Amino acid sequence: MNEDAVRDRLRTVEDPELGEDIVSLGLVNELSVEGDEVDIDLALGAPYSPTETDIAGEIRELLLEEGLEPNLSASIPDRDSGGDEQVLPGVKNVIAVASGKGGVGKSTVATNLAAGLSQLGAQVGLFDADVYGPNVPRMFDADEPPMATEDETLVPPEKYGVKLMSMAFLTGEDDPVIWRGPMVHKVITQLTEDVEWGNLDYLIIDLPPGTGDTQLTMLQTMPVTGAVIVTTPQDVALDDARKGLEMFAKHDTVVLGIVENMSTFACPDCGGEHDIFGSGGGEEFAETHSMPFLGSIPLDPTVREGGDGGKPTVVSDDGETGDAFRTITENVANNTGIVHRRGASQPSGTGTRVSEQ
Repeated sequence: MNEDAVRDRLRTVEDPELGEDIVSLGLVNELSVEGDEVDIDLALGAPYSPTETDIAGEIRELLLEEGLEPNLSASIPDRDSGGDEQVLPGVKNVIAVASGKGGVGKSTVATNLAAGLSQLGAQVGLFDADVYGPNVPRMFDADEPPMATEDETLVPPEKYGVKLMSMAFLTGEDDPVIWRGPMVHKVITQLTEDVEWGNLDYLIIDLPPGTGDTQLTMLQTMPVTGAVIVTTPQDVALDDARKGLEMFAKHDTVVLGIVENMSTFACPDCGGEHDIFGSGGGEEFAETHSMPFLGSIPLDPTVREGGDGGKPTVVSDDGETGDAFRTITENVANNTGIVHRRGASQPSGTGTRVSEQ
C-alpha cells in the first residue's frame, strides 16, 4: 500500500468534534510508507485527551487491519517550531483557571484539574499565580521548597505527579505580600521563566480573582492556550464571571468553558437536595454566551476536606464528586484539542471561544 492509498484510508477516520475526516481537516502533517511500516505525524495537540486518544486508536486499528505497522506522532507545526527563544518552550499547553470574584473555589478547580490530568497520564505543572493569597501548597500538602540550580533557576517540588510552584514557597507562612503592579509583573515572569518546568503536556495557572495586574501580565507574556472560568450558580458570581469572559476576549484568548462550583448539596442526613447557592446558573451562563459547559461540582464537604488535608478530591474520591472533577478534566483536555485541531484546519482563523458542545 502506497502513501496515496493510506491517505485515502485515513479519510474514513472522522474527527467527532469537528465533523469532518482528518485528511480533509488537514490533521495529517506528514505521512510516509516504507514496506509494512507507516509513519504518520498528526496535528493533535492535547495529550491524553479522550477524543484525541480515540482518534489515534482508530487510526492504529484501521492500519493494522491492512497488515501495516503504524508509528504515530503528534505535533502542532506553528507551536512546535518556535525555537529555543520562546517562553516556556517545553510546555505544550498553558491553561489559565480564572474567576471574576473570590470565594468560588477557583483554586480547588485548578488543583483538581492538574491532579486529574496527571491521573490521565499527562506531564503536568501547576503555577499558583495568586501572589497575594497562594493556597496551592496547602491543597497539595506540599511543604518541600523548590531547589535552586547552579544557574539560579528553581526546580519545582512534585506531588501527585504535578510539578508545583507558588509564592508561598518563597515567603514566610504568615508574611503578607504587599506589592505594586511592577513588582507583580516581575515575580510572575521570574516564577515562570526561571523555573525548570521541563517538558510538560499542561501547565495549569491558578490566577487570582478579578481582572488585575497578574492576569494582564500573564496574558501579555505567556502563550496561553485557553482559559477555564469558574463560577458559582448565584447571580453575583455570574456578573463577575462575565467580566472575566470579556477580559479574555479583549486579549484574543480562547475560553475553553465554564465550571459551576458549589452546585446542589445532597444532605447526608435527610436525603434531600438543597440549592444553597441556586442551581444551574453556570450552565445557563455558558448557554447564553455560546460557551461549552464543562460540568458542575456539588457542594460536598469532602472537597473542603481534600483541600485542607492536601489530597485533591479527584485523587481521593471514587464517588459522584470525584467523577465530577474527572468529567471536567476530560472536557478541558478535549476542548484544548479542539483549539489546536481547529487551528490546524484553519491556520488563519482566530477566535475567543470554543463552540458550545
